Parts: sequence; C-alpha cells; structure tokens
Amino acid sequence: MSLLVLKFGGTSVGDVERIKNAAAKVEAEVRRGHKVAVVVSAMAGVTDQLIGYCRSVSPHHDPREHDAVVSTGENITAGLMAMALKQRGLNARSWQGWQIPLKTDSTHSKARISDIKADDFRTRVQNGEIGVMAGFQGVTQEGSITTLGRGGSDTSAVALAIALKAERCDIYTDVDGVYTTDPRIDSKASKIAKISYEEMLEMASRGAKVLQTRSVEMAMRYRMPVQVLSTFANAVGSELPGTLVTDGDNAMEENLVTGIAYTRDQAKVTLVKVADQPGVAAAIFGPLSRAGINIDMIVQTASDDGKATDITFTISKNDMERAKQVLEAERPRVKFDHIAASAGVVKISLVGGGMRSHAGVAATMFETLAEKKINIQAIETSEIVLGVLIAEEYAELALRALHTAYGLDAK
Repeated sequence: MSLLVLKFGGTSVGDVERIKNAAAKVEAEVRRGHKVAVVVSAMAGVTDQLIGYCRSVSPHHDPREHDAVVSTGENITAGLMAMALKQRGLNARSWQGWQIPLKTDSTHSKARISDIKADDFRTRVQNGEIGVMAGFQGVTQEGSITTLGRGGSDTSAVALAIALKAERCDIYTDVDGVYTTDPRIDSKASKIAKISYEEMLEMASRGAKVLQTRSVEMAMRYRMPVQVLSTFANAVGSELPGTLVTDGDNAMEENLVTGIAYTRDQAKVTLVKVADQPGVAAAIFGPLSRAGINIDMIVQTASDDGKATDITFTISKNDMERAKQVLEAERPRVKFDHIAASAGVVKISLVGGGMRSHAGVAATMFETLAEKKINIQAIETSEIVLGVLIAEEYAELALRALHTAYGLDAK
C-alpha cells in the first residue's frame, strides 16, 4: 500500500468550498487504498494580508515576530482541511510545523530546512490517520517559528514526502501541469507529460513559476518524484494526469528543447573601460555579493589594447540602483570610466536535455531571432540551457517564434 503526499496551494484552498473540493481529492486517494498525508498553504491572499498587518504596526518589524504572525495563515487552512476530511468520515488531524517538528535554521522569512523528526506523524499516517501539515513554516532549535519564503509550502511538501519515504509528492495547483512555455503568451503551448529534475530546476529558476526552485532542488537531491496537476480537474494524482518531475532519461531526450522560460524585471549593468588586470572581477562582484545582490549573466568584451575592457552583467531590476551605489563606492579601487545601467530587458531561456547530444540549437535560436529583427544583448550557455538577453518589448514575439522554431507548438 503506497503512501502519497498531497499539497494544495493557496488558490486550491482559497475559500471553504475549495477546501471541501480539495478534501474530496484526498478522500478519492484514500478510497483507492493509499495512505495519505496532506500539506496546505494559506488561503489565497491571506499571507499578503498578514504581511500588511505587520507593516502597518511596524515598518521595520522584528523578524521573529513577523514570522510568528505570517505563519498563522497555514494553521487556519490545516484546521479547516482536517475538519472537511472528518466531515467525510475520515480520520484526520492537523499539525503545525513545530509539532512535526520541521526544523530549520534561524533565517527568518527565508529559513532553510535542516531536519524533520516525523516519527509520530509517520506512525499515525501508517495507521490510517490523514495528517494535515501546515506548510511554509518550521521551528528553530531554540523554538522560534520560522517561514520558508514565497512558495515555501512546495518545499515543505517535498521535505515531508522524503521524510515519510512516500511514493510521490503531488502538488495540486490552479494549472494542470508544466507547459512548454507560458500558455498566457502562446496559445500553442502544450503540457509536458514528463520532465527531468534538471530540466524542471532550470525552468523554475528561469521564470517558470509552477514550482518553487528550492522544492525542485530537494526533490532532485533525494530522487523524490513530484507531480504538478490541477485541483479543479476531475482526475486525481494516482491517475498521473499532470506533469511528472522524475529521474528518467526518456524525460530528457525525447525533445531537443523541452520548454522555453522567460524572466522579466531584469536590469543590465555595464562597467565601461574597466582596468583589464587580475583581481578586477573579484573587486566588482565581491562587494555586490556582500550586498546581497545576485548576479546572473556576465559578459566581458575583449580588450583591444590590453588596458581596458567592458564588463556587463544582469541583476534584478529592483537591485539596480543599489548596485550602482555599491559600484560607485568601489570606483577608486576598480578604476572604471562610468556605469551604464538600464532596465527593460528580458531573458529568454531554452531548456532541454537533448541539447547535450544535438548540434545546431544555438544556430536555430539566433537565426529565428534575426528573422524577427530582435537584437541579442547577451548570451549564456550550459549543458541543457541556452539563454539570451533581449529588449523586453520583444519578449512575446521571441517566445512565440522560438516555440514554433523548435517544434513545440501543440499538434
């Protein structure tokens, strides 16, 4: 008899009727003979409301108390879900993160899981009780409540599935799977039946918002199969109607390109006429790292005279002004002429395990964009990713053109 972990996101439990609908999914899996554990998010909009309360009381709030407040949304959903299951005649109980306990470090608002002591929880589930765990929350060694960051309930669910040695973790959401690109932009996007951990990790980190990146990292590390599927469709997880994130080679090599992701809200920063000498890159990116600014693409132009070069990199648009301040403070040491910074760019990324063994991927991309008169501002490559930086105004045109060029349009 297999054990499944079912996770329901905020839109899936957005009101009482939706909680009842989710409970029906749980009951269907129990009636099929599965042992079931459930992880729930806060009802849609509740976390933002709680964050708003904190800000209205104190704009510079204490991180510990902030987490104590913000984590309560999941407690409400867990209790209501347990009630809905009991109403259906099922044996269920709600659990908060500290009751498991789900141990984390003490980095409030973006804590990382260190351990799950789920012995009591596991025993109860194996004996037929449906454990409903509040996602997104944990507890430090000292007993303080923590939260795992946006989308943290995905990570909670995968971690619980690993701790319980579950057969699979089903992530129920408002979409029916992972698509070859954003179907809101390209109506020809098609659902991917099976995708590798590596490909899903790249898709998630490059803008596909179906799964939290940390949850995919954890699933890949422990080889936990994860399925993304819709709460609002008739099928349940054991029928495998969604997208299965797994370890199979077939998932990686059926297509040259599995999907196309994009990341908006990017900014491009160029240091013009930087001294071309050892240690300069460290002098630039070290201070940015210490300031908590994440760097994405990096391009260094060839030096004509061996004395000066240009270094370009991309960051979040929200970090652009702060990055300029950090770099200006380093000007005496770094020795550059000036900073050229601009927002309004987007990164388009091709993702596919088939790139490892096929030539011509880059050529097709460059030719397709050239035909549409779209200029490429920067390029990045890895074994299974090819990304380009373009002007944001061309994002939708580029996505549609590339989707067609790589044969991803729905048949």
